[in-house]
Amino acid sequence: MKVAILSPIAWRTPPVMYGPWEQVASNITEGLVEKGIDVTLFATGNSITKGKLMHVCDRGYAEGTNLNPKVYECLHISQLMEQAGQFDIIHNNYDFLPLTYSRLIKTPMVTTIHGFSSPEILPVYKKYNDTGFYVSISNSDRSPELDYTATVYNGINVKEFTFNPSPGEYLLFFGRIHPEKGTYEAIQIAKRSGRELIISGLIQDQEYFDTKVKPFLNDKDIVYVGNSGPKVRDELLGGAYTLLHPISFEEPFGLSVAEAMLCGTPVIAFNKGSMPELILHQKTGFLVDTIEEAVEAVGNIDYIDRKYCTYWSSSKFSSKKMVEGYLGVYEEVLLGSKQCL
Repeated sequence: MKVAILSPIAWRTPPVMYGPWEQVASNITEGLVEKGIDVTLFATGNSITKGKLMHVCDRGYAEGTNLNPKVYECLHISQLMEQAGQFDIIHNNYDFLPLTYSRLIKTPMVTTIHGFSSPEILPVYKKYNDTGFYVSISNSDRSPELDYTATVYNGINVKEFTFNPSPGEYLLFFGRIHPEKGTYEAIQIAKRSGRELIISGLIQDQEYFDTKVKPFLNDKDIVYVGNSGPKVRDELLGGAYTLLHPISFEEPFGLSVAEAMLCGTPVIAFNKGSMPELILHQKTGFLVDTIEEAVEAVGNIDYIDRKYCTYWSSSKFSSKKMVEGYLGVYEEVLLGSKQCL
């Protein structure tokens, strides 16, 4: 089987720091290669893979380059589509744009829908609903207007995370700094709990950071440490008393939630989107609805078994399990394609 993995090109695959879609595309690629699959990764030129690498730009357009995103998106996607016949299956991790090529090629295309950035993109998915093979990353993130081949949870490389049985006392917010991720709410939870909060993440909304986050930063109990790479991420997640994830949107997955639990760290999250699928309430953390409930949950974290958090995450959200899920999807798609010949 020859597989083409189409990754985004905002960041390197895998990303140096932020880049969740690139991270998942990398984990899929490397997992398939480990199983002896012939894989070609279409990503940035500085990407790292044990498979074959194809690229149209040396670095991602979000990595301080002067690349025009739309221009290089077109060049990137077309590079794969113009040689689609060389592959048995294409795995699209680049949202809806590649679907517009899908009826112009014979190679079947599996599209992982990493979330709906806006209802305005739904018409594209609907147009190719009868010929596309859609995979959701959680059962909660499914549109009733689309048909799905499977749900495959995002998988993380368990080798990159360390179980910590003796965490510190700090609370952690780990994710992009944006209103929908709840950085401000995490600060309020920490303040009311009387605990230190460490904040790590990409500033995605500068005005929000300047008005809702920066005024509380003091390098004492509310600390911002910037955007963290893999080594620091592992240390922060494993050393945290608990991860705070007070989201205000229907989040399709949440890699940091699975990663924290893999390190043994319980998660307190607002009960939205995929959180009930990721967190086992009162076993690997707490699902709450308000800041007050979150503060109460902080007081109950000692009742959570950190070893069980690691067991839960590794059994549900490992890259190995994800790759097995996608191999099942590929086989189902290829079998269906042969029967249609």
